[in-house]
Formats: sequence, structure tokens, C-alpha cells
Amino acid sequence: MDDPNATLTFLGGVPHSPAIQTPNVTNSRGSMPLSVSAALTTLSEAGAARETGGRLQERLADAQSFLGQELIGLEAELAKALIGGPEPAVSAAAHLISRGGKRVRPLALLLSAACFGKIPSVARDLGVVAELVHSATLLHDDVVDEGQERRGAPAARRIWGNGMSVLAGDLLLVTALERTSQVAPDAMADLVGTLRCLVEGEVVQLKGRTELDVSEATYDLILRKKTASLFAWATRTGARLGGANEALQARLGQFGELLGIAFQLVDDALDYSGENTGKTLFADLTEGKLTLPLVLAVARRPALIQPLSEIHAGDARRVAEVSRAVIESGACDEVRERAKRHTEQAVAQLVGIAPSPARTLLEQVAFQLALRVT
Repeated sequence: MDDPNATLTFLGGVPHSPAIQTPNVTNSRGSMPLSVSAALTTLSEAGAARETGGRLQERLADAQSFLGQELIGLEAELAKALIGGPEPAVSAAAHLISRGGKRVRPLALLLSAACFGKIPSVARDLGVVAELVHSATLLHDDVVDEGQERRGAPAARRIWGNGMSVLAGDLLLVTALERTSQVAPDAMADLVGTLRCLVEGEVVQLKGRTELDVSEATYDLILRKKTASLFAWATRTGARLGGANEALQARLGQFGELLGIAFQLVDDALDYSGENTGKTLFADLTEGKLTLPLVLAVARRPALIQPLSEIHAGDARRVAEVSRAVIESGACDEVRERAKRHTEQAVAQLVGIAPSPARTLLEQVAFQLALRVT
């Protein structure tokens, strides 16, 4: 049944009168508001700012007709993914998944497939896989980082405990692997390789808890392995499912990697300046995570090493001082500028792919993510 009053949060979209009326999809824990129409409206407005004329709006209207239904189906599959699993691991996982999120990885996968024709049904399944893997990493991260809040709610670990939160993440990973083996066994090797990258990135990041390393090389390694690799898998896999040749699959994979880099750079900047991000301001700094604003600020103000070392040792009293210094250094502006450059490089990878509603939306996803403030 259509819901004309649905408010949507996808990609940080503000409440808007939806262009597409979408039904609410519910899971066993209650209503899950979808993030479809406002997302597409936001992307449409972003696109209009970059390209004038009625043809763009016509193409986006065409894109809405298939993308809206695919995202509705994706949410429904996510809601059903853990039915029948063991409690309370299912509840811990659903606590995170049911709170929405940007869903940008599955969106990128679906649009990458659509760049080459009709979206095959298996693409939706692997879009679910992308979101399950991402959600698993969040559950694990909150344990490793002793996170307090996620998506505007207490982290699952605070409700069910660290052990159960880890097991909930494991359950999501097993579910993702099972689904992949059932619907796209030829995608397993690439997915397992991506999971290895995710783990290796987390290991390097965790080492930073005991070994203070503010080098840009270490930051870049973590960024590419822990964040960009899953984006690259999503877009590369989408292109393959859509029937792209190997050269175009590689291009879409490169697009995803650059998109993932830009996405994380913006996230880093938001740790110092964001509002309504779903997590506490300066959380990364407090948790000892290496972020690019911090790396650049230390390079510009070497004296920050001393208070940073104290924070690293567990003394949070100097967080305000260091965060203020990072902001005053202009590092966040530099990070935003780098995100913009990576976004432009990402979109350049789409040259050679035939113009289509999907390609237009894929470009706008990239630009919208680079501009987001939440």
C-alpha cells in the first residue's frame, strides 16, 4: 500500500514530497522506513545543478522507475535475510540494519549493473551481500573501537555485549557468503579476496592502538583496504552481472575504489565538523583512529604529537584541544578538496560507458556523497 507521507533519509536527503510513492517494508522488529524517493529527488536536484535542460530530468525520471523498485526489493530482502537465525545475534544485527543507512554500496552495485542493460535479479542478491558485509564490519568495529553510538542509537555492543555483537557480525558474514555461493558462486573468489582486504585493513588500524603512526602512507593503506575495497567489489561485480566486458568491469572497479576513498575522506572531515551523523563528534579522535585531517594537522603542527600521544594512551582530557587545533589548521578543508578531486577522478572512469539514466545517477551519487554534510 502506497505511503504518500513517507520521509526518507538515503544519502542524507532532507524530507521531501516524494516523486515516487513507496510502501513501508517491515521486518520482525517493526517498521523500516525506506530511503528511495528523497534520495532520487536529491540526486535529481544535484544533477540539475550540473547539467541544464529537460533531457536530464527525463533521464532521471526513467531511472527512478527501475531504481525505486530495486531499492524496495533490496530493503525487503535485508529484512528477511536473518529470519530463523539464532537469538540474540539476530536481534543485535537487526538493531543495526533496521536503522537504515545510506545503502550506497548496494546502490552502486545496482547502478553499475544497470549501466549495461536491465538489472538482473542476482544483482539485488549481491546488493544485499554488500550491505550485509558492510553491516558486519560496523558491528565488529564498534567492539574493537569501544564505540558508543551508531546511526543515532546505542551501539549493539552496549545492549547485547561485545561477544554477542561480534557473533552478530559473524552471522552477517556467513549469511553473505551463503547467499553468494547460492546465487553467484563465480563471485565467491572476488568476495573472499575483498574480505581479506577488509581484515588486513582492520589489523593495520588496530596496530595503531599500540603504535602511534601518523604517516599518510599508513592512513592510505587502511583507507584502501578497509573502505575502498568493498566499494570496488560492489561496482566491479555490478558491471560483471550487467554483462560488461573485462575492461569495463575494471573501469567500474576503479570508479568504486575512488568513490570509496572520497566517501571516507568526507567521513573523516565530518568527525570534526559534522552534525546528525549518527555518531559522537570527535569519536574517531577519541577512539584513537587515524584520520586524514589528523595526519595533515600533525604534519603542519608537529607539537600536536605530545597531546595526541596522551590521547592515544587513554587520556581523553586533551581531545578538545587537539580537535580544535585540527580544525584551525585548515586540514578539514584540504580533506574536502581531496574528496572532490577523487570524485572527479571516479566520474572520469565512466567515460566510454554509453550514456544512460543509470550512468547519470551513478555520477550524481558520487558528487552527492562528496558534498554531504551528515
